[in-house]
Amino acid sequence: MNIQTTTTSAMKRTLLIINCIILAIGNCGGPLVMRLYFIRGGKRIWFSSWLETGGWPIVLIPLLVAYIRRRSRSNSPTKLILIKPRVFTAAAVIGVLTGLDDYLYAYGVAKLPVSTSALLTATQLAFTAVFAFFMVKQKFTAYSVNAVILLTVGAVVLGLHTSSDRPEGESSGEYLLGFLLTLAGAALYGLILPMVELTYKKAKQALSYTLVLEMQLVICFFATAFCTVGMLINNDFQAIGREAKVYELGDTKYYLVIVWSAIIWQCFFMGAIGVIFYSSSLLSAIVITVLLPVTELLAVIFYHEKFQAEKGISLFLSLWGFISYFYGDIKHNKKKNSDAMETELTPGCADP
Repeated sequence: MNIQTTTTSAMKRTLLIINCIILAIGNCGGPLVMRLYFIRGGKRIWFSSWLETGGWPIVLIPLLVAYIRRRSRSNSPTKLILIKPRVFTAAAVIGVLTGLDDYLYAYGVAKLPVSTSALLTATQLAFTAVFAFFMVKQKFTAYSVNAVILLTVGAVVLGLHTSSDRPEGESSGEYLLGFLLTLAGAALYGLILPMVELTYKKAKQALSYTLVLEMQLVICFFATAFCTVGMLINNDFQAIGREAKVYELGDTKYYLVIVWSAIIWQCFFMGAIGVIFYSSSLLSAIVITVLLPVTELLAVIFYHEKFQAEKGISLFLSLWGFISYFYGDIKHNKKKNSDAMETELTPGCADP
């Protein structure tokens, strides 16, 4: 392997790690800030879903920087927008589905404790694995199948004795609906991640991180537009001012909560599609899952949520599934590298 290839590989790993960190900030912080909105007096589910992608104009900043850099390095006219109609259309469809998923997730966070909704969201890995297998030909091993089974069983265990985990003043019907919609949201996002990876593969244009950011902009714009329709029908825009006045932490902190919610959720989407770009949709889902214990711990610390035996068992099964996947992935990569080295060392296989 030459120096240039080594440098490129090292840079790719570095950028992958950076995107994992960005994803971690959004994945852990997003649910906590959203839950803060609800437990302190916020009641607008469509508005909360709107905030998940409503911070899309933030993406214009790195896109502007990238454009200025391209322009300074090129003597010929520089395109302001790289995305082509084919990719734009795919991103728009993904955006509408993301808007629906935003609502499903927001409803779950409104009705369930953060720890419960986080554990349900962990089943997303199983859905992603299945959809990735059919859509992008993701290869399965005994370890990845084991991970899918463990995560599925973990979700079933979490559903046992849910009434003891129901927030005070909430009916069992609302809790059950929140449980089911969160699970449906996990399944839908499990479909969305491979769809993004498939769009990369079928793009028919040069892939770059700038194009990834443009895709995120389109996805979040259409998701926000979808949620805007819901807000208009539900009269949420008129209710924001009234809600701020009665918010338990005061109107100033109310607006701080919603602004930071929009910012942190953008970290989630930017990190997720970045990890897909530098690796795969399955790894993006795995990173989301492995951050589960952090979200659990933060919810218990900041919101004093209960942590019953069912959650402990589900958490154990989720972590076991994650470890199983990564152990299998490490073994697969070692075998792949070993086979490649043997091929290079075999006489007659080297280039003349």
